[in-house]
Amino acid sequence: MANEPDGPLRERLIDIGVELVTSEGTGSLGLREIARRAGVSHGAPRRYFPTHQSLLSAIARRGFGDLGTRFLAAGAAQPAPREHVRALGRAYVGYALEQRGMFELMFRHDLLDSTGREPSGAPRLREQTLPLFTLLTRLVGACGAAEPEVTAAALWAGLHGVAQLWGYGSLPLVLGADATGDSGPHVDALVDARVDALVDAVVDAHLGTAPA
Repeated sequence: MANEPDGPLRERLIDIGVELVTSEGTGSLGLREIARRAGVSHGAPRRYFPTHQSLLSAIARRGFGDLGTRFLAAGAAQPAPREHVRALGRAYVGYALEQRGMFELMFRHDLLDSTGREPSGAPRLREQTLPLFTLLTRLVGACGAAEPEVTAAALWAGLHGVAQLWGYGSLPLVLGADATGDSGPHVDALVDARVDALVDAVVDAHLGTAPA
């Protein structure tokens, strides 16, 4: 283990962190637990990550990479700007609900080293949202918004609120889609329909109702 190149061990520590946050949430991301699962001493991760925050940040970067991939897929069919915005909204909320632990970590800047750069020179973690926001702003502008950046920011906030409140169970409760303890195609279809309707409502609230 001691003779292993830096790259593979560093990536394995991140891989284990991703597995933990996906299966057990942010509370599972202790440095000692990650080291134990990697089969190394509890001090070994500090060879690559000087602080716990820097390791968590490397894990969160994977989440932003995955979300960026979903955004690319959402625009693969080159939809019209408004439909592209809807597709991005559904991709964003869908990711949040499927990857709740990672999504929470990605925006927990109190836990992350948000201002530091990776050794490779990669942008600061906070800057990972900039390309995604730039895309949203461009599309919102193409939809005719007078202040694209402000409108895009408000739209993002609305989508984030949907993701958070649905994950907390508040929106399913008030919308009659509380599927706690239930499963099956009917429940899944109900959840998907409700979430899509909420995304559409957020888009319409900020871009105006689509013409008939």
